[in-house]
Amino acid sequence: MLGFALFTWNDIAYNNKSLPPGTIGWPIFGQTIEFCKQGPNFMKNQRTRYGNFFKSHLLGCPTIVSMDAEVNEYILNNEAKGLVPGYPQSMLDILGKFNIAAVHGAAHKHMRGALLSMISPTMIKEQLFPKMDEFMRSHLSNWDSCNVIDIQQKTKEMALFSSLKQIGGFASSSIVQEFRTEFFKLVLGTLSLPINLPTTNYHRGFQARKNIIKLLRKIIEDRRASKEIQQDMLGSMMNINGEAKNRFKLTDEEIIDQIITIIYSGYETVSTTSMMAVKYLHDHPTALEELRKEHLAIREKKSLEDPIDYNDYTAMKFTRAVIFETNRLATIVNGVLRKTTQDMELNGYIIPKGWRIYVYTRELNYDPQIYPDPYTFNPWRWLEKSLEYQSSFLIFGGGTRLCPGKELGVAEISTFLHYFVTRYRWEEVGGDELVKFPRVEAPNGLWVKVSAY
Repeated sequence: MLGFALFTWNDIAYNNKSLPPGTIGWPIFGQTIEFCKQGPNFMKNQRTRYGNFFKSHLLGCPTIVSMDAEVNEYILNNEAKGLVPGYPQSMLDILGKFNIAAVHGAAHKHMRGALLSMISPTMIKEQLFPKMDEFMRSHLSNWDSCNVIDIQQKTKEMALFSSLKQIGGFASSSIVQEFRTEFFKLVLGTLSLPINLPTTNYHRGFQARKNIIKLLRKIIEDRRASKEIQQDMLGSMMNINGEAKNRFKLTDEEIIDQIITIIYSGYETVSTTSMMAVKYLHDHPTALEELRKEHLAIREKKSLEDPIDYNDYTAMKFTRAVIFETNRLATIVNGVLRKTTQDMELNGYIIPKGWRIYVYTRELNYDPQIYPDPYTFNPWRWLEKSLEYQSSFLIFGGGTRLCPGKELGVAEISTFLHYFVTRYRWEEVGGDELVKFPRVEAPNGLWVKVSAY
């Protein structure tokens, strides 16, 4: 009876006619448990009951969910009108107050400028791509000697270790392994209720952040003391890379949050997209044949051990289509979050200050008006139309918050696929159960038998 009374009182408290329709759920917890358990089905049910624009209470905050394409476009393009990033408190706490997803206004412009200066097309071509290629050639060697591998674990390691190499050229196994142990805890903590008890993912993630900060601070201090010049992201952020001084000066705290954010952002999308691409290509032999043909044509112009270069990457048109189609069908990212900084009118309703707005883009990925036969893996659709440049293309976010690392991530996955499909054949041997919410993963691993091509 007490629970029912609390539930009813909570719903009445938010039953304001100026707010969109919807239910709030329990005090404090809201509808988070149902959302996490049911995922897309929860959203579909709410949409059926309340339409494309409704209220809820998710991850500790009253939230408006928008599935309206026009409203979403307005939200993503009007940060200056009071719609700033609104990511969960657990994510903000663990990634840091200077991470690019948390800051806005002048601070965001500064941090984004600093990041773009490190991953511009010129930097990717001249500095990052050669390192990426060198890492992939080494990381993907001799996978057939293991006979059976967990491709999920392999792509996770690939994404993390590749980022560490590009950021600081970290080759020491002790540094890499120490970072890896703490980083996996950090990732789990970012999507959790911010309850700081020893048994919670939030607590473990926050402690992992503290340990990673100690590790990165020591690396920065050692690099500064040695005055060693290295052509990498860390050198650029510290302004000791031997080139013209970077005009985006960062404090050590900003550098650390930037590093954590770069690794976190790339890790989830690169590793999961790579794993799911392997899965979809296995299930669609015609697409695999077309992809392999593209990469073998590149290899024919080279000797066995020759690296690929940036020009080879830009020629991988079908590979790019496979990556976009994988992201669309698997829905690696379900949406983006904003927060109101003032009471504001939106879609005919008054949204109170401090409310979160969830631009839920998942349903757009399966809209038959945009993607005919939407549940079919069809990379060719990206070659036939300029889908990448349409307003409905929100796989990498949109507006002023379009993912700055989009091209770097696509290049990384393309390089992985190049060496994987030209070196190996594979078949699934178990663990093919997939969970697609709240993150895409294979709970028991995705095991494949690998043989030389």
